[in-house]
Amino acid sequence: MKTLKWIKPLLLLSAIVAVLVLGGKYLNLQQHLADALAWIKDLGSAGMGVYALLYILACVLFVPGSILTLGAGAIYGVVAGSLLVSVSSTLGATAAFLVGRYVARGWIAKKIEGNARFSAIDDAVAGEGWKIVGLTRLSPIFSFNLLNYAYGLTRVSLREYVLASWIGMLPGTVMYVYLGSLAGDLASLGAETDRATTPGEWALYTLGLLATVLVTVYVTKIAKKALAARLA
Repeated sequence: MKTLKWIKPLLLLSAIVAVLVLGGKYLNLQQHLADALAWIKDLGSAGMGVYALLYILACVLFVPGSILTLGAGAIYGVVAGSLLVSVSSTLGATAAFLVGRYVARGWIAKKIEGNARFSAIDDAVAGEGWKIVGLTRLSPIFSFNLLNYAYGLTRVSLREYVLASWIGMLPGTVMYVYLGSLAGDLASLGAETDRATTPGEWALYTLGLLATVLVTVYVTKIAKKALAARLA
């Protein structure tokens, strides 16, 4: 019976994610986002506020924001576009984090309350959370949208989460905004997938791979240490 209590919420969460992903695929959300960007461009400076709201909504609804990030570069240029995406993505990640924390965290806390192993790992992550958040934000392996909710289930403080997310996402943000600015116009964004990889992208991928290795080793290390201390 205890196993069934765990399985039902996990199946429900998996179903919700699957519906959002498949819905995005078959409802052609990327094209709708491209159309929204064209509309935002015509709004002038007021479009920045609309863009930020759209980006936040995309984060909460598991909609990939790559087209939005590239679009900011095409519309506003590298500097203004990077600032806009940085603020928008951080706010969006925070919104999803808060949903995960206040909707599901209570359930998770009850489940691990009597489990020494899970409690020890949760304590360790709470103490070193900002390092883990920053490293995973640099890594392309970890899903941005899924991490937003997942960190809400941990005991990472909101302040550390926001700061580490902002810093960790900044290199990738600047890179993809820059690539969007090279497209010149919104209609050319789709052609970005057919071009050769730039040296800057290779550097970003290398940094992401290094971050993936570091976060894997680091999390394993603190988990083992926490478990040893708790079980001793």
